[in-house]
Amino acid sequence: MDDVEYLAKLDELDHLLNDPEIDAEPAQIWSLLAEVSLHDLGAVHPPQGPQAY
Repeated sequence: MDDVEYLAKLDELDHLLNDPEIDAEPAQIWSLLAEVSLHDLGAVHPPQGPQAY
């Protein structure tokens, strides 16, 4: 997921959590949280693998 998609998912999550007129389904919120957290973990722990020196 690139930064544009990441920010769009954060905006959608913010909207679902903070708009009282939205009847958000918990599964949708958990799904967005999972996607966002994977992106965040990738920034903290870059993929491991052979490195070219």
